[in-house]
Amino acid sequence: QVQLVESGGGLVQDGRSLRLSCAASGFIFSSANMGWYRQAPGKQRELVATITSSGITKYAASLKGRFTISRDNAKNTVYLQMNSPKPEDTAVYYCNAIVGVVGFRYWGQGTQVTVSS
Repeated sequence: QVQLVESGGGLVQDGRSLRLSCAASGFIFSSANMGWYRQAPGKQRELVATITSSGITKYAASLKGRFTISRDNAKNTVYLQMNSPKPEDTAVYYCNAIVGVVGFRYWGQGTQVTVSS
């Protein structure tokens, strides 16, 4: 079955870099569109960044320039490089995959990122 396992979250100081990883299995990773979303306490889940199967990226306007999404098809892994994170970036970060012609959407269990000031 489809599995998305996030890692790399934790406590980071304001301004330090952090890289999240999402290891995928159970589907043809190279054909899937992947993404990162986040949900802060009391807020709705929101888009962080997406990357298509061909490598086209899209970012939330407020995050472009600080965060970078990338993928390694050989490792079935998608990454989120977080540079200069701020306390307002504190949230649970979720990996997302859109799989198949119909576009089934799958989610990982999430990884907590806490940015301290």
